[in-house]
Amino acid sequence: MEHTKLLTAMVTPFNEHGELSFEHTAQLIEHLIATGSDGLVVAGTTGESATLTTSEKLTLFEQVVQLVRKRVPVIAATGSNDTAKSIQLTKQAEACDVDGVMLVTPYYNKPCQEGLYSHFSKIAEQTSLPIMLYNIPGRSAIQLEPDTIIDLSRIRNIVALKQADHDLTSLSKVITHTSDDFLVYCGEDSMTLPMQSLGAHGVVSVASHIIGRQMKAMIQGYEAGQVEKAAKLHHNSLPLMEALFAQPSPAPVKAALQYIGIETGSVRLPLKDLSQQQANDLTELYESVTKVNY
Repeated sequence: MEHTKLLTAMVTPFNEHGELSFEHTAQLIEHLIATGSDGLVVAGTTGESATLTTSEKLTLFEQVVQLVRKRVPVIAATGSNDTAKSIQLTKQAEACDVDGVMLVTPYYNKPCQEGLYSHFSKIAEQTSLPIMLYNIPGRSAIQLEPDTIIDLSRIRNIVALKQADHDLTSLSKVITHTSDDFLVYCGEDSMTLPMQSLGAHGVVSVASHIIGRQMKAMIQGYEAGQVEKAAKLHHNSLPLMEALFAQPSPAPVKAALQYIGIETGSVRLPLKDLSQQQANDLTELYESVTKVNY
């Protein structure tokens, strides 16, 4: 994952019957790779993992690996709030020839830090794949504390962190006290540049579905020392980044994809598609953001 800066947390494409669509998945993957994605995270939050069956996840892993053809890494989201089930799905994903796995912080049952360490370390023992930890307190109702992340980073195959919050103090502590080859990714588009300025390696992005080139240019601009250019790209893209989460994700990004000709179907209940007015407002904002020359 050391060469991946812009990972896309890929939506799961469905057909008109709400089933997995190989055709739509193929179109989406080609679009994402063409617009700058260095890797794909499959069946995560944005991929509606909560309403995918295990069978569907495995089918999706297999399809994405087949369609990507090793052009970029494929990272399977195999974590849950059940350690045993997470181990089982991780092993099954490894058999699908994915390049790594992402493990979300256990949600709902709210384990203590010792329990979190045991959860992730037990999964790591059972796979040879590289692991990305996924800390998202807004959804899991539990924070993976910096000291726990630092301890977990010493495990051989725990190699990265997706940090989805605004706590720059904790981020700084993690980056300072982990090795240089432990890669920290921003988990919120709007925090990409601020986190990059503190040493984050890249971003696991939703906005890259529709403004991948702008996201890539911002990251590369900052790395090249073009801080003013990167800041302008950040400021220009920020309203759209925020609009993609104004309604429960991934409904907004699926609407935006449809607008640009990439069909990914509806979201599954209990999520709801955008209203026509909400979709119109989003596409109007998209047009204003993307007409700026970056």
